[in-house]
Order: sequence, then structure tokens, then C-alpha cells
Amino acid sequence: MFAKRDTVAALATLGLLLAACGAAPTAAPTAVPPKPTDPPKPTAAPVAATVAPTAATKPTDVPKPTDVPKPAATDYKIGLILVGPPNDGGWNQAHVEGSKYVMAKIPGVTFEIVDKVNPADRPNVKGTQVADDLIARGAKMIIFNSDDFKDDALETAKKYPKIPVIHASGDYSWKDGMAYKNQPNLANLMGQMEYGKMMAGCAAALNTETGKIAFLGPLVNDETRRLASAAYLGAKYCWETYRGKKAADLQFKVTWIGFWFNIPGVTLDPTKVMNEFINGGYDVTISGLDTPEAAQETKKAAAAGKKVKFVHYDLKTGCDIAPDSCLGSPYFNWGPEYVKAIKAAQDGKFDNYPFVWAEPDWKDINNVDSSMVGFTMGKGLGATSADMDKFVKGLADKSINLWKGPIKYQDGSDFVKAGETATPKQIWYMAQLLQGMDGQSK
Repeated sequence: MFAKRDTVAALATLGLLLAACGAAPTAAPTAVPPKPTDPPKPTAAPVAATVAPTAATKPTDVPKPTDVPKPAATDYKIGLILVGPPNDGGWNQAHVEGSKYVMAKIPGVTFEIVDKVNPADRPNVKGTQVADDLIARGAKMIIFNSDDFKDDALETAKKYPKIPVIHASGDYSWKDGMAYKNQPNLANLMGQMEYGKMMAGCAAALNTETGKIAFLGPLVNDETRRLASAAYLGAKYCWETYRGKKAADLQFKVTWIGFWFNIPGVTLDPTKVMNEFINGGYDVTISGLDTPEAAQETKKAAAAGKKVKFVHYDLKTGCDIAPDSCLGSPYFNWGPEYVKAIKAAQDGKFDNYPFVWAEPDWKDINNVDSSMVGFTMGKGLGATSADMDKFVKGLADKSINLWKGPIKYQDGSDFVKAGETATPKQIWYMAQLLQGMDGQSK
């Protein structure tokens, strides 16, 4: 863990860093962030200032405090704490889009966004201290947007029992989970992206010419194992069912870079990993990162004449980076669930808010008002889009159940026994990658 520093030292350090960047937030957070699940030890510390509540801006475009509109007294201000930049083309940008949806649906709601709260970009700033600062400036709700903020969310909820706290991901509010904490003002929201990753895997299997699919992974934890494994299950099903090939002839390689996005000198460089995939004959890459390196490197390789494609992640418009090479993009649509939770808080009905791990709206997985998980069909699918439609329809009507056993872990032990279907707890707390996958489980 990063050592805690006293308030004066933290303020002084942050002030120097902000001065070096030529901008300062309205009020500086004052403490040290927790390590993420697989915490990198940063060697550099670029700092971004507090972002204006109504837009996602590039770090270089952060407005000065005097330019930030001050919410009216009647406004319901929400503090949104992002692990990465608001314009990352993935996870964090999707949360910013969700905030815009909320503001369009609920009059009087504004957001104040603090971005890049992670040990590399803000090495002396703790998530709980960012929340302290936002609450001191009038935030009536706090949203933490990363698995890395799991304990920050709990600590903030305990410290401010009358402030609703949302953690996007996490399981502390799951009464049937393995880590339940009886903290009434803490809620967890997540979508069942496992289905989106199954679609990603299917798209990859339908389009690989070499039979070699790569998965560009972030760090390793329960969430990332289950998402990578879901992608493999989707790929295996479509490889066998629609391509008529043997599972043994499908290669599915997972490489973890060590964090949700690249930290130079600390994580593996995703650009280099992508080039290793491409040069190694992996002609389709499924991204699991917050950032668009898979799309960028695939676009370069395709321009050089290589037959390569990719599946983006997190953002509905992810295919826009390289449309001709994009097979699709599974994405989170945070707006509708945020609206429900915020309205509950405004109505005084937030305490003991039910744990949310939402399926797609199978009537229309891309319905912006109802589906938390969607999938954008990419131009690169071409004629295989018909089989993709069949696959999605099968997931929707439950005629395709990829969680049904027998399914084994990498070490040969049972994940799900024959004739059984994995329970939500088995899926959520996935301990290993699955048999047939090439990659590390820990």
C-alpha cells in the first residue's frame, strides 16, 4: 500500500503537481489513493484538474475554476470519480456519456467529474479524499466508477451515512455474495457484460482465418477472468456451430498488461502486445482495455495489407476508430440504471438499494433507455452478420446457454459439472480461466 501522508504534506505535493501542469481544480483532494487490484508502482505523476460538470474534456482543455458554472442552490450535484481520462474511448467515456443521459432525464442534476484518480496519474490522491472534497463542495451523491475503488466506496459510505454512494462494479451490497457489507447507503451497479463478451467471442470466431484469436486483457481479477472466459465460450460455440470446426483447432490467447490502461514503464505496453499478436498470426483481437490500442494497431496493420480485425470494448461508438476492421463493440449503457438509482436517492428510497447486475434488455439490446449492456455490430462482420444475429437471438431466448456444464477450469477441475448451469456466484467469483484458453489465471 502507498503510505498515508499527513494532510499538509499531501496538500503541498498536490499543489506543486498542479502548478507544474498550469491548472488547478476548484479544491484539491488531500490524501493518498489505494492500490488497485494489481497495483502498478508509478514512476511519473501527471495530474489532471477537476473536469467541468457538464462535459468530458481533454486534460489539456480543463477549464479554470472561474470558468466552471456554479450550480444553483436547488441543483442536485453528483460527484463522479473516474479511474482514467474522460475521453479514453472506452470505460470512462461511457460513464461520462451516462452522466449526460442523466442530466437530460432528470432536471436539476449536475455532475462534477474528477478524472484519472489512479496511483500513476495522482500518486498522492486517495479516492476517499476526492469524495471528501466533492462532498465539501456540495455533492449530494458520489459515484466511483472502477473496481479499484471498492474500498474507497465503502469507506466513504461509512463516513457519510446520509450521502448515497454508488460503486460501478463491486459486490459489497450483494447479500448473496461472498463479501457483503451491511452498509445501507452503498449500492453496486454492474451490467452482465459476460453476454457482450460472448458476442465478441462469436464475432471473432466467425471471422478468423487463422483460427487464432487474441484477448488483450487489463489486470487479473474475478471480473476480468469471467469476461475473458465468456469471450472464449462465445468463440468456441460459434467456431463449432457456425464454422463447423473442432474446438481443438481454435487457439485463444490471453495476455494481461497489468492495469486497465497503459502506464509507461509499469504495465506491458499494449501497442507492443498488439504487434506481437499480429506478427504471431492472431488475426482477430478482442480488447478488454479501457483504451483503444487494439483498434489503433489493427487499423495500422490493415492499412499495411494484413488481414486483421478487432472487437472494441466499453463504448458504443468504438468501431468509429477503424470501421472497416471492426467486428463490433460490446458496451455499457450506464444512463438508465444511474437514473433509477438517483431518483431513488432523491425520493429518500436509496438505503439498501438492491444489488444490480443487469442483463441486456433482450427485446432490444441497444435500447438506450432500457438495456445496460449492448453490442454494436461492426462493418467488418460482412456476411457473418447473419450468424451473429442467430447467436444473439439464441442468447436472448435462452436456447443458447453457454454457462451449462460440463465446463472445466484450466487445471482440469470442474467449473460447472455436466448437466448443471453455473450460478451467479460461480460466474462472479471465477477463480481461473477455462480449459482451452492460453493465458495466466493469476
